[in-house]
Amino acid sequence: MSQPALRPLDVVVALQLALRPEDKYEALAGTLGIVVSAAHRAVTRLEAARLVLPHRRAAARGSLIDFIVHGVPYSFYAVIGPEAPGVPTAYSAPPLAAEIESDRPLVWPSVQGAMRGDTLEPLYPGAASLAGRDPALYEVLTLVDAMRVGRARERRIAAELLDERIPRGGG
Repeated sequence: MSQPALRPLDVVVALQLALRPEDKYEALAGTLGIVVSAAHRAVTRLEAARLVLPHRRAAARGSLIDFIVHGVPYSFYAVIGPEAPGVPTAYSAPPLAAEIESDRPLVWPSVQGAMRGDTLEPLYPGAASLAGRDPALYEVLTLVDAMRVGRARERRIAAELLDERIPRGGG
């Protein structure tokens, strides 16, 4: 028997459930562009990790934020690649772009992207399409990327913005 482990997609599923705990598996899968069974398996792993409340499909808010701030940068460390077109993320995307200046933009690689920059491998393949499909999820996912790549100041600001954007009351 192998040790169960979270997957990068699970973080995205948890964020979606934090933003919309009422989403059924079909809606969750549709928003993320994954199959329903993948959404169900992600929620099962998140429940086992105590990041989603059992039988409610609502994020355990405090635990999730704690994991994003202290666990995600180590579990799903950043892989920076060569310059390419893409969709802005981390400190290059709203809301951090207004707070932090950088001469080296950071993007999720995408041929539809309007910005050129160093590439960051996203937590899941469909991340680049979120900017147009689900702006709230896009914003919190870019803040998670800031936790993955940022320096202390950037991580502190990203953690504060995550705390503001993830609704209270889920768990």
